[in-house]
Amino acid sequence: MKRMLGLAAVAAMVLGHSLSAQAAGVSFSVGHTGQTTMVYRVGVQSDWDKTWWQSNLGHLTGYWDGAYTYWQGDEHSGNNSLSFAPVFVYEFGNGSVKPFVEAGIGVSLFSQTQIEDQKFGSAFNFEDRLGLGVRFAGGHEVSVRAIHYSNGSIKEPNDGIEAYSLNYRMPL
Repeated sequence: MKRMLGLAAVAAMVLGHSLSAQAAGVSFSVGHTGQTTMVYRVGVQSDWDKTWWQSNLGHLTGYWDGAYTYWQGDEHSGNNSLSFAPVFVYEFGNGSVKPFVEAGIGVSLFSQTQIEDQKFGSAFNFEDRLGLGVRFAGGHEVSVRAIHYSNGSIKEPNDGIEAYSLNYRMPL
């Protein structure tokens, strides 16, 4: 119970900080792991308002992402996690519909150190992500994403887990 209250406090601080930093959007995701666990995620993003490598092909930009994820699992193995990550995005084109690729490495904190048969060894884990998507006029986005969680062999066991999801982001 204390762990859940701590997670809730951290979530409130992360989401509150993101909102006060002129949040650019709210995202909703649904997916599953490589096993059978359903994954539901809600996040808040704050764009960096910077671009690099501007060309006719596109440009590099990014955002901060703070999120809460519920890992459904079976009846005895549900889990919760909070995560925070910088995410780099390469947007292609300059039109009203822009395909993009994204990649990021962040940190996460889980309420339990196991999801079904996957054991993490610690509540602290790294979050590595890759995604592909499309940004529409007005800032709405649809994407697919693969996220890997593991503790980077800081502590054994380090089974790790992957989540594959469909995402929707709407601007604020």
